[in-house]
Amino acid sequence: MSESLHPAAPHHLPGFITAPGEMDVLMVVVGIILLGAILFVGNIYLQIHSWPERMAHKSQKLQFEIVAVLCLLALFTHNHLFWVIALLLALVDLPDFGTPLRSIAGSVQKMAGIPPESDPTEPPDEMTTHAPPHADASDKTKAPASKSEVQGHA
Repeated sequence: MSESLHPAAPHHLPGFITAPGEMDVLMVVVGIILLGAILFVGNIYLQIHSWPERMAHKSQKLQFEIVAVLCLLALFTHNHLFWVIALLLALVDLPDFGTPLRSIAGSVQKMAGIPPESDPTEPPDEMTTHAPPHADASDKTKAPASKSEVQGHA
């Protein structure tokens, strides 16, 4: 390499300077390190970004869905306020108003003699979906109990 140097060039060149036509090892190493750093930082960013969703996963379904939508909005719009709201909503445990109201409605239906409706969120019972194999035709023709046959509360 010393015979091809220009006379004005320094006689000792640093090790990272490559000769013409050879592979630049330093550029390849820096490229690999840069690619690894981008993947690592992106993974950390997405882990932090999904933190409110993982926190709200143990809560009610509606609260989890709202937190998930807010996190997606924050991801796609780069508006951090959505993420902060999702984090605060995931931290707060919202009271369950639906269960007591369904219980009250079921009790009122039972008092009125109306058979309670099945909850669409629960899986269907085996007894209500399939008739037992030993049931005869007379069981199917029975009419439901009238209001006078329903026992009172006193």
